[in-house]
Amino acid sequence: MTIPVELLSDPTVRAFVTALNAGDRAAFQALLAPGATMSDDGSDRNVDDWTEREVFSSGGYMDVESQDEDGRSLIARYRNDTWGEMRTAWRFDVQDGKVSRFETGQA
Repeated sequence: MTIPVELLSDPTVRAFVTALNAGDRAAFQALLAPGATMSDDGSDRNVDDWTEREVFSSGGYMDVESQDEDGRSLIARYRNDTWGEMRTAWRFDVQDGKVSRFETGQA
């Protein structure tokens, strides 16, 4: 069962998932704080390179299965044209309505 994106409780995370699923680079970039960082399976990655490869040029899409109480940790089925579909965990650090860091990896 998935949670409709509009029901995600944290507004910044909701906007992040919406932009990612729409392939909207401009909206996605606007949600990132200056100097935002990220990691994939525990290894820090360059945000721009990673999102281009894993999201925008490969049709990335997230179906959220669950969220924690504050809405900043998600379990989702993530799929793209490169890797297919996998169950992933996402964690977000949000400051002043911007994502300062996100971490993802297999769940």
